[in-house]
Amino acid sequence: MVTLLSAPARSTTPATGSPAVVPDTTLRVARLTPEAHLAHLDGRGDAGFLQYPSWAVVKEGWRSEGIGWFDASGAVVGSALVLYRKMPKVPYWFAYLPEGPVIDWTDPNPERWLAPLIEHMRARHVFTVRMGPPLAHRRWRAQTVKDAVKHGLKHLDRVTPDEIDPLGATVALRLGDMGWRASGDGADAQPRYTFELPFEGRALDQVKAGFNQEWKRAITKADKSGVDITVGGFEDLPAFFELLQVTERRNGFRLGRELPYYERQYRALNAEAAGRMRLYLARFDDRLLAAHTLISAGARVWYQTGASTDHGRGVRPSHALQWRMIQDVHERGVPVYDMRGVSPVIDPDDRLFGVLRWKLGTNGQVVENMGEWEYPVVPALHKAFRAYMSIR
Repeated sequence: MVTLLSAPARSTTPATGSPAVVPDTTLRVARLTPEAHLAHLDGRGDAGFLQYPSWAVVKEGWRSEGIGWFDASGAVVGSALVLYRKMPKVPYWFAYLPEGPVIDWTDPNPERWLAPLIEHMRARHVFTVRMGPPLAHRRWRAQTVKDAVKHGLKHLDRVTPDEIDPLGATVALRLGDMGWRASGDGADAQPRYTFELPFEGRALDQVKAGFNQEWKRAITKADKSGVDITVGGFEDLPAFFELLQVTERRNGFRLGRELPYYERQYRALNAEAAGRMRLYLARFDDRLLAAHTLISAGARVWYQTGASTDHGRGVRPSHALQWRMIQDVHERGVPVYDMRGVSPVIDPDDRLFGVLRWKLGTNGQVVENMGEWEYPVVPALHKAFRAYMSIR
């Protein structure tokens, strides 16, 4: 158990009985330049790519602002990318901090961070602010999920987790005490459940040894068949998008993004840092069979989007792509490979289970994150907004 205690406001020195000097812990929030924002994120190294200034360029149709938390000395001790969208017919805005803010969540007094954020939002005429604290809540190992499937459980909520993160659980309680509320099932813009493959302390052959037999056979099959893996460029994005449309039709989902979105993303992320977004391609007999995107920021790496054709699946191009990406990520010394979103549905008869089943073959773990939380800066407008979202 982790116990977090608030420091007293004043203390007395045992020698003299006189008041001790209490450091000024007041924080203020103000706009950051893109350069200062990037410097803070790079200095930490643990922020998600959705909090980098480049993401504002990707999110067309939103206004954006980089903000910083400044301590008494004027040093930047926290930051956030805030996206703004105007509410129709009234002069108020919805504010969104995707997988942010990037602050010290271990602080036993989160109000000193979030109160100045709310005041900054109020000055920006924001009626609701939504944030996604980048903290885990629960974790399930791959074997735990597989055993639950065998026992006929249909959802991860029915499965005892292998780990409950004490920090995430504590922060959730404190946010509730401060008037923040969880957005609710289905309301989160970012995946609440993700899949991680831990690398720390494991050699590459140990990582591969943990794969199930399907993955091991698939990697061998692709290698013997001569599947060719390369890293593509901007000019390959149209071909990637064509495969993505095929994948959406085959699997019965629609991401709702067009080619310009991925072109804008590729340009913006790589302009900010060369190689931040990479496009991996799998070819067989000179035909493109699969393509996956990989995003890097600081000491973190994410598999973002995967696409493949309906033909040529027998030579296992997607497994070959992931194996190459896993090797590249492991070589960088990254502790965790984030394979991004999965569904908490673990019913083999439900199509939503397919992606999770595939990722489980790497012997990683499912992570339930804290999810997104909202604060009603203007309660009446927030209530109307929630009502609209519920019937949308």
